[in-house]
Amino acid sequence: MTKSKGIVGSMGNWNGGPLMGRRGLLKAGAFSAAAMSTLSLAACGDGGSSSGGSGGAELKFRLAETHPEDYPTTLGDKKFADLVREASDGRIDIQVFAGGQLGEESDVIEQVQMGSIEMTRVSSAPMTEFSSGMGLFGLPYIFDDADHMWRFLDDDSGQQLLGSMEDAGFKGLCYFDPGARSFYTREKAILTPADVKGQKFRVQESEVIIDFIKALGGSPTPMDYGEVYSSLQSGLIDGAENNEPSYYSATHYEVAPNFTRDEHMRVAEILVMNQDSWNGLSDEDKDIIQQAATDAIPFQREKWDAQVESDMAKLKEAGVKITEVDDITPWREAAQPVLDKYGEEFAEYLDKIDELRQA
Repeated sequence: MTKSKGIVGSMGNWNGGPLMGRRGLLKAGAFSAAAMSTLSLAACGDGGSSSGGSGGAELKFRLAETHPEDYPTTLGDKKFADLVREASDGRIDIQVFAGGQLGEESDVIEQVQMGSIEMTRVSSAPMTEFSSGMGLFGLPYIFDDADHMWRFLDDDSGQQLLGSMEDAGFKGLCYFDPGARSFYTREKAILTPADVKGQKFRVQESEVIIDFIKALGGSPTPMDYGEVYSSLQSGLIDGAENNEPSYYSATHYEVAPNFTRDEHMRVAEILVMNQDSWNGLSDEDKDIIQQAATDAIPFQREKWDAQVESDMAKLKEAGVKITEVDDITPWREAAQPVLDKYGEEFAEYLDKIDELRQA
């Protein structure tokens, strides 16, 4: 029986299509929730939007999340909201709407930019359309591992990149752990870069990743994430790529039981707020919200690591053939044309990443 699985991985959400403003009307549910929350803010006073600061006003904000209630990024959102509530003695209430209740990820980004939703957790991939610097995270094999990535994210350069979103109307509050994307296939296990040659891989509508698959000799096939399961099952594609929790929870392992942990991409997750909403806060409330975001990071990272460990155990139990890539050098060499093509644009950040490689 053919079945199509829903959206799970954050990058899996994004198909690179036109955003909501170019589609026309907002989804009814998202619009209704936004309208109700706006009325709630108005009832509380200035909603944190006046230039004079929020002072002691009660504030209610919505935080849109596309992942399910128990997904690590959602748990990070909730921890952030709890910390804000605690630090403000309940005066600032951030309501987390999980499971795409306020719209899909790319749709929500535009709503946050317009201010109809105040906050969202978003993958850096769709943010690239609004803030080009986020394209850095689409480059393959630039990080050796999670610790290397976090050295960059915590560095002044990583924080500068986070702050660059202000020009597009977003306040970047913090990064969350995105995990790493790896290959999985129906039949032929990917053991070396050469094994990608001639294979059809589902990719997002992203020029960088399309070029990446081509550099390895594969055939990139853009499609929506919800179509991946049935396309693997029917043989329309030979494989796809994503992180372990997405691979497991979407049950792609049922039809693509070969998983190669090459970890070619670490696409940062970002907690963002509408810039005007941020500017309207008092300094005290800005400090509360920013500190809560920073303090939520270790919690979210812990939940992510636990989820990966748990899902890997379940994948092994299900009989998935897991190939660990111990030496990334040949993979990085094979992808060098992609780095050559896009490297100049991100030279400053790539230099810092290289510098932090041995830190």
